[in-house]
Amino acid sequence: MVEIINQQNSHQLRTGHFRWLLIKLLSFYGLGHGVVTLVFTTKASILRLNRRFRHKDRPTDVLSFPLGEKGTDGRFYVGDIVICVSQAYVGAGRNKANLEAELERLIIHGFLHLLGFNHGSEMKREEERLRFYLKLK
Repeated sequence: MVEIINQQNSHQLRTGHFRWLLIKLLSFYGLGHGVVTLVFTTKASILRLNRRFRHKDRPTDVLSFPLGEKGTDGRFYVGDIVICVSQAYVGAGRNKANLEAELERLIIHGFLHLLGFNHGSEMKREEERLRFYLKLK
């Protein structure tokens, strides 16, 4: 199950596409009945989260909060991915991509963090493998 929360209104988003992407990721890793929450948020909100949980006084583009546990309802909660859409927009320009492609990249990146991947060559290889599997640019 995928829950999407859109807390920002500066960019129009095709949330159905991102729901599809997360469902495919859950399925790919054998977590088809898992639960992931995706939050699209503002710069101010992600700054507060980054300060609180990472002790970094700057906004970021994506944060992941892995849970990896079964809830009282019997569902497996993989975790939450929080994306700052305005930061993603800046990243899209820097990466010469459109906003949707940048959001796809951040969702994959955040999802891999939920699974325990850390930055480095192994994560990069897995991101490339997923982009190929999902037929993303």
